[in-house]
Amino acid sequence: MDISEGGVDVEVQSSRDGASEGAGDGVFFNPTQELNRDVTVAALRAYREREPRVETYLDAMAASGVRGVRAAAEGYDVTCADIDADAVSLAESNLERNGLPGRAIQRDANVLVHEELFDVVDIDPFGTPMPFADAAFANARNLVCVTATDTAPLCGAHQKSGIRKYSTVPQNTDYHAEMGLRVLVSALVRTAARHDVAAVPLLSHVSRHYARTYLELDHRATRADAAIEQLGHVYHCEDCLFRDHEFGLHSHPLDSCPNCDGTRMLTAGPIWLGPVADAEFARAVREQVTDDMGEAKKARRLLDTVADELDTPTHYDQHRLCKQWNVPANAMDEFLADLRDAGYEASHAHYTGTSFKTDANVAEIREAAEPEKDS
Repeated sequence: MDISEGGVDVEVQSSRDGASEGAGDGVFFNPTQELNRDVTVAALRAYREREPRVETYLDAMAASGVRGVRAAAEGYDVTCADIDADAVSLAESNLERNGLPGRAIQRDANVLVHEELFDVVDIDPFGTPMPFADAAFANARNLVCVTATDTAPLCGAHQKSGIRKYSTVPQNTDYHAEMGLRVLVSALVRTAARHDVAAVPLLSHVSRHYARTYLELDHRATRADAAIEQLGHVYHCEDCLFRDHEFGLHSHPLDSCPNCDGTRMLTAGPIWLGPVADAEFARAVREQVTDDMGEAKKARRLLDTVADELDTPTHYDQHRLCKQWNVPANAMDEFLADLRDAGYEASHAHYTGTSFKTDANVAEIREAAEPEKDS
């Protein structure tokens, strides 16, 4: 099956029974990840302006090679790697059909990155990326791009699996998407620090059923120490939805909720409490989104929201709160304006249309945003 995406033409294997996720019997191709790939290309363009010396790009799990082909079209010196011979053949063919330089090799990504250095390493496996993280951070020069599709372990829905894979305690909360993203970044930051490398998120997002983050590397142990200081714990009340956070690798769990005195308190961590994106870089990526991208409109909207998001480590869902309080939900922009009028910071969050971030606690949100009762 031939497809056109982002200005390149590639052959991919048809999915079994036309499944929308593209998981066929042969080489994997996921059409629903086009947004991911569009943002990747825009990020590669923006990053080259940030760091003009970057040249080499490794598509570590290339499959059909569509991501690598698109990187090659941007002028990167691309290597497409896969352990499947059919995937390598297909990736090589797709480079050739577009007249692009690059190579496709049958190699385990963990072995390859120990043999060669790459400026940018892109890890996009099926499931958890953690088996590939050590090798990537030990050997990449500038940027490591990571996708994780095992959202249930990340967000705490499959908690034991999350503990095993990410060496932290995730909790299944109403901000599960952000919990998953921050669990992922935490695990990656700690992995990089073992190699005296600081991994700093330049851009991150959760879209559909995956989390994606772009981590810039600093090969100084002191910067790795500083990154570790951005880890900590979140404390969450299951009764009133109050939450708080604390920096540091040692947790101090709350016995009861400061807001409602409830005892159903959850502790999650260590998770990443720092910014998941650099606002300036997110805006630079947004400027690199072009109309030939199939998901250009979604990408621009996503990047606009990410750039304007507050750095708070959790988000609220307006409908969840209003249901809890048994009050009607007004328009989101009005809701956020009420919070700002009350003196708090507030922004949309990119996770859902009803998610928002604020420096107000749950009691202050209710006081600021709940409709006034008739006297």
